Amino acid sequence: MLIEVFKYVLIALFAIVMICSALNSIRSRRTPDPHLAGLYRSWTNIWMGCMLMLLALILMFVYTGSTLSVIVEALFLVIGAYNVFAGLRNRSYYARLQQRSGDASA
Repeated sequence: MLIEVFKYVLIALFAIVMICSALNSIRSRRTPDPHLAGLYRSWTNIWMGCMLMLLALILMFVYTGSTLSVIVEALFLVIGAYNVFAGLRNRSYYARLQQRSGDASA
């Protein structure tokens, strides 16, 4: 019973993270400011990494035991963690860049 509830919570979180990723992707393509576009792209990376890690967790609870599923889950976890790391690194870079350009214009 508890695992069934946990699966539905993970699926709901997956849907929320997917929507956040799509919204930041749309924002990054529509903004004319390149620094702000980079900042939105970094958030898209972070959300996509979270989405991959949540997908791996969902797969862990839905499919059990197969060697192939364990390999795919581990791959999703590693790629997701890398996306989160790269997104955080890019976000700090673009935030500093935007702060410097804001200081220069003041």
